[in-house]
Amino acid sequence: MEDILEILENNSKIDAEQIAAMTGKSIDEIKATIDKYEQENIILKYNTLINWEKTNKEVVTALIEVKVTPQRGEGFDKVADRIYRYPQVKACYLMSGGFDLTVILEGKSMKEVALFVAEKLAPLDSVLSTSTHFVLKKYKDKGTIFEGKQKDDREAVVL
Repeated sequence: MEDILEILENNSKIDAEQIAAMTGKSIDEIKATIDKYEQENIILKYNTLINWEKTNKEVVTALIEVKVTPQRGEGFDKVADRIYRYPQVKACYLMSGGFDLTVILEGKSMKEVALFVAEKLAPLDSVLSTSTHFVLKKYKDKGTIFEGKQKDDREAVVL
């Protein structure tokens, strides 16, 4: 039934009838499966991906690398829980490699993001260091290309 999840992940607006036609399953089976996935928290939320650069809203996205001291008996979970509860935090991931957590943050300006890091994130007891990277342009997000190259429909002329 992962095929249903993949279809919904690519287009959350698609209806059960269309999914049934794509998978060869009955509409009732599709609806029952989706209900089950929602009840089991496999499907958590339906999202819309927006290209904010084409609107008047100013949005700054930052990726913050965070090194932390894991909490005794709780590992990284307790620290991550404190961080991801802030509404500015859009994503938080435990990482392997040179740092422990990746925090994706959105704000109205670079200053707002910097203040969040300085006033909320860096002072946390377990946080050893942070490194903030600002997103300058999004090319692709969640499998969607934001600005594809324009197709050149002109005919080549050989002289």
